[in-house]
Amino acid sequence: MRGGVLTELGHPPELELAYQRLRPQSGRQLARVAAAMLRTPEELLDDLAPLVAVGAVRVVGTDVAHAVLEVASPVDVLRGVVEAQAAYAGRARDLLDGVGRAIEVLATEQRLSATGQPGERESVQGELWVGGDVFGMVRSMLLESSGDLMWLRPDQWRGPREDRMVELVAEIVARGRRSRAIYPVRALHDAPDVMLARLAAGEEIRVLPDLPTRLLVVGDSHAVVPEPLGLADLPLSVVRQHGVVAAMTLWFEELWGRAAVPALAEAEPTLDLRRFLLQQLAAGAHDEQIARQLGISLRTVRRRVSALMTELGADSRFQAGVEAARRGWL
Repeated sequence: MRGGVLTELGHPPELELAYQRLRPQSGRQLARVAAAMLRTPEELLDDLAPLVAVGAVRVVGTDVAHAVLEVASPVDVLRGVVEAQAAYAGRARDLLDGVGRAIEVLATEQRLSATGQPGERESVQGELWVGGDVFGMVRSMLLESSGDLMWLRPDQWRGPREDRMVELVAEIVARGRRSRAIYPVRALHDAPDVMLARLAAGEEIRVLPDLPTRLLVVGDSHAVVPEPLGLADLPLSVVRQHGVVAAMTLWFEELWGRAAVPALAEAEPTLDLRRFLLQQLAAGAHDEQIARQLGISLRTVRRRVSALMTELGADSRFQAGVEAARRGWL
């Protein structure tokens, strides 16, 4: 037998049960509902906090004595979750789309410059690499530039140049520059040796559930992305236009702030699962999504979430998020 809408969205059964008990009470005064449940209005408000957090319940009015309880229908609950997820995903996607449009401007300007067509705009600074020694070009660019390195590395460890790239990163870090890289969670299973080697070279590493494209940002001078955006080795757009490089940097910093820190100073890299789970729950991810991202069973995810709530002394995921933020875990 399947559960209700909240259970299917990954919330605990007790929250679903509380929601179903309250549905017939929608439109009634909060004080009357509290009396029927042998609770004070203030106690009922505390009980309602998790349901308010997920958009299933709303209390209308600031005066507790006259406030009205409104319980959303399952359809409205689902609509709210979808809209929240769309807004959350849209912020990162909008910035990535903007980066893609900036690169299209670069390509257009280059074509106009090559054909000699009249115009009052200057060409965007950059070039398109379509072949040749990619590692040699990257090495020259890094050694002849300054500033820190920022990488998105969704799959590069599969390439034949990885050993030389590790040596190059070590050389850059030895010069006092910082190198930061974000990997997808699956790299913990697919390429632990590569991650440990990059860590030993002095690189800082974090992980996200997934990454949409490769990226290298070098200080404020260069940004390198596949053309088009994605996972291809070639062609590569090398952008030197400061505005575009700054946009790439802002996007990387946004992802870096959301990424989790894996435990890599061990024989087998592991994820800081507590932080990762909290980040995913705060983002509204349900248990099935988290299980797919980590490659573990749904039962394991629910057991870990339950243990995390116990550690935080929380009765709901909403309370767990509040307590985790208070402790500085997020």
